[in-house]
Amino acid sequence: FILVAVWDCNRFVTVEYEIVSEKIAKPCKFVLLSDLHNKSYGKNNEKLIKRIADLSPDAVLVAGDMLTATKGQPFDNALTLMEQLAGSYPVYYGMGNHEYRLQLYPEQYGDMYDRYLAGLKSAGIEPLINQNTYLPALHVAVCGVQIDREYYQRFCTNPMKTDYLPKLLGEAREDACQILIAHNPQYFREYAAWGADVVVSGHVHGGIVRVPFLGGLISPALRLFPKYDGGRFDVGRSAMILSRGLGTHTIPLRIFNPGELVVLKLSKKQP
Repeated sequence: FILVAVWDCNRFVTVEYEIVSEKIAKPCKFVLLSDLHNKSYGKNNEKLIKRIADLSPDAVLVAGDMLTATKGQPFDNALTLMEQLAGSYPVYYGMGNHEYRLQLYPEQYGDMYDRYLAGLKSAGIEPLINQNTYLPALHVAVCGVQIDREYYQRFCTNPMKTDYLPKLLGEAREDACQILIAHNPQYFREYAAWGADVVVSGHVHGGIVRVPFLGGLISPALRLFPKYDGGRFDVGRSAMILSRGLGTHTIPLRIFNPGELVVLKLSKKQP
């Protein structure tokens, strides 16, 4: 188990999902990054960058937690990666609970949030904090949602009111393929009800330990064998692609659960 943990904590695999939509203007490809937690695959994440370059995506989606909310911990690896990717691709960054925590508690984390956000903006990345942006060439809309801390409780799931997301985000784009970057996958049904055609998420780290036939062992909410641990899930006409993440934090452990670089292909539905 120790050997597997060391191996899985220091490698990543590429997984691919295809979603068919009648709303897009043309086929397109995104790569999805999540839960890097300031890890580096090779110097300055050169292995990760090379793999992304080989895939030639139209854009990069970031589902949050690229750094770790620990006082005084550097975030150079995360920021350098974002800077390098932004030089080659459009980057659509949705915040995770770790970025949000930095913002909420400056008395604990100092100016980490301000410095990280300034670094992203300097690289040309404007995080989508409860904002929706439209990509006319693809006829795709990308929205990033930052839900309140109450929706990250341990041991339980706080219900989300039906009007919470519409008040927070406004209305979903019905005429375009609506992608929602939502770090916490627990509220997939609420995201689908809001109008997301595609949800991309992270947060669960694949359950940390993958148990054969049973899936991920534990979620960040400390619930055993979470329903949403990684992969594709569907509710009605909405699909969620849940990344198992790229890094670790607090407990540096991944067993039978390597890091994951996700490729999302949107294909045009034929009449």
